Amino acid sequence: MVDRLRSAAEQLEAPTCPDCHIEMRWYRSELLADVPVPVISHLFVCPHCKRAAKTDTIFEGTQGPPPKLSAPRFMAYAA
Repeated sequence: MVDRLRSAAEQLEAPTCPDCHIEMRWYRSELLADVPVPVISHLFVCPHCKRAAKTDTIFEGTQGPPPKLSAPRFMAYAA
């Protein structure tokens, strides 16, 4: 989960404030959904007018189940 958050933050581009036309600053990120597809929401705030903006990162191609499930070596049979 932390690795997903870090990778999403590295790829962020800060939006431009529609009122002030300056780059907004990152405020925080939060996990909105983990199953079936991870979604992280990023919140930005304009340093001048304090207007807020939100962008979402949606991950695709998450890992599926393992190809082979493990089983016990010996099975005891009840008689």
